Amino acid sequence: MKQKLAFLGTGLMGGPMARHLAAHYDVTVWNRSRNRADALADVAKVADTAEAAAQDAEIVISMLIDGPTTRSVLRDGGVIEAAAEGALIIDMASVEPDCDKALAGFAISLGKRFIDAPVSGGVKGAEEKTLSIFMGGEKSDVEAARPVLAHLGRPTHMGPLGTGQTAKLANQLIVAVTIGAVAEAFTLAQSAGCDLATLRGALRGGFADSRILDLHGQRMVEGNFVPGGRSVAQLKDLNNALDVAAESALKLPLSQTVRAAFDDFVKNKNGAEMDHAAYFLWLQQSQS
Repeated sequence: MKQKLAFLGTGLMGGPMARHLAAHYDVTVWNRSRNRADALADVAKVADTAEAAAQDAEIVISMLIDGPTTRSVLRDGGVIEAAAEGALIIDMASVEPDCDKALAGFAISLGKRFIDAPVSGGVKGAEEKTLSIFMGGEKSDVEAARPVLAHLGRPTHMGPLGTGQTAKLANQLIVAVTIGAVAEAFTLAQSAGCDLATLRGALRGGFADSRILDLHGQRMVEGNFVPGGRSVAQLKDLNNALDVAAESALKLPLSQTVRAAFDDFVKNKNGAEMDHAAYFLWLQQSQS
């Protein structure tokens, strides 16, 4: 008999992730926008509420937008309480580390297990089961989660609870700063008459090559900013990363500069729902 698994948050990334897991588990899905959950009705049960989805589930995976939403659904919405005795709760959303530490404490008080396991790889990684997965938690809980998460990508144990989220924040700093660097390089080259597609091809294989140049550089060349990773989510991660840095009195000047750019793009330039590669658009708008 397949284990019961609840998947909460079936958006751009959560949808394909839940679909992959439905091949191995008895999956029930929930999403605030019901149509996104209904799209999985061919492979999973669809619940009216998150609590109903989690009822007696042995595994609960949360892939929600941010910390406040995650707290609201998992704790205030009764999800952790509804899950089976000894259930494994896996938060795969990108949230502030303290959020997951608090939720883990609540879960443990109810006799349940909790790990943080945010991901990197975007929609493409979710669709192709190639996500990088950063796990934080007790070794026994992480090992229990590993075979589940291996269906979605490459899980790595980072350390105790919260370290998965911190690793994801480190990832997001690299992503954001590199997007900014590629956008500035393209802007400079374009001003001198370089064709961007030719430039991107010439840079491939050299020291400037990266996954960002490959995927996001292609978006900049094409002007395709339909979201894989939304700029508003990138801003949220940058804010969380700099909050964690402030707790340790760390100065991260590159990250602060890029955060200011995304803040302006999201709040003042209608960029919230564009892909984070649209930093290139913000930079172009800033030239005038």
